[in-house]
Amino acid sequence: MKKKLLALAVLAFGAVAVQADTLAKVKASGAITMGVRDSSGALSYTLGDGKYAGYHVEICHRIIENVEKAAGRKLEVKYQSVTSQNRIPLVQNGTVDIECGSTTNNAARQKDVSFVSTTYVEEVRIAVKANSGITSIAQLNGKNVATTTGTTSVQLLRRHERANGVDFKEVFGKDHADSFLLLESGRADAFVMDGSILAGNIANSKNPADYRIVGEVLNVEPIAIMIRKDDPAFKKVADDTVAALARSGELAKLYDKWFLQPIPPKNARVGLALSDATKAAWASPNDKPAEEYNKK
Repeated sequence: MKKKLLALAVLAFGAVAVQADTLAKVKASGAITMGVRDSSGALSYTLGDGKYAGYHVEICHRIIENVEKAAGRKLEVKYQSVTSQNRIPLVQNGTVDIECGSTTNNAARQKDVSFVSTTYVEEVRIAVKANSGITSIAQLNGKNVATTTGTTSVQLLRRHERANGVDFKEVFGKDHADSFLLLESGRADAFVMDGSILAGNIANSKNPADYRIVGEVLNVEPIAIMIRKDDPAFKKVADDTVAALARSGELAKLYDKWFLQPIPPKNARVGLALSDATKAAWASPNDKPAEEYNKK
């Protein structure tokens, strides 16, 4: 019985090891699955009819081009819509090979997955209706604050030094579009989330002028493409791709394309200027977690 259990354990370990070798996996299958988001601002969003676009989606396609060279074959690219709740498990279990959404790289998540070198550094902010009169955290007292299930934004708000004594109620959207709808419909007075996601949802709303991004910066977070843990060969291809895009100036061009120019489907501009923190991440590519960015 012990021998049988040992054999099963070895087989199970072997299956995990094979699964973690993404280059071998996609070479054998001829396909690679990209995790994408339906409403993560200009980083990753749906165009409908199974089509996706965005800054991280395009960077992932550049990575996949180099994965094809490493695998020695053309790959079918499949899209898998993911949410804040299921994105990490779907990467871990092999359903998704490369997650190209809006995931914060932090120390807790690094225990479960790996991250490609940072491609965007985010500031967590608050969106409100322009006529609300809300301009700071202190004015959220007694208000309903929307956030997306599976994200850390409200926890960041509660931990902020200026939130002491501020009593607000959390209301949850199942995804970012749903959270913005809570604000749009008046069921929430504010929506706390990554600035790019707030700006993207505002840009694509019916009346963008009706909304403002306000208040103190709650946190600075490196946003990165996510892959399986302990997969050095795949990570090297992805990291090398990002580093090459940064050196050539292509990342800057992609940023301009997705954040400063009109983007489909409504040809609206997100209008987020390139931050110094993002420039610094490109100048010295790394996969440092958020905790490194917020040391005091």
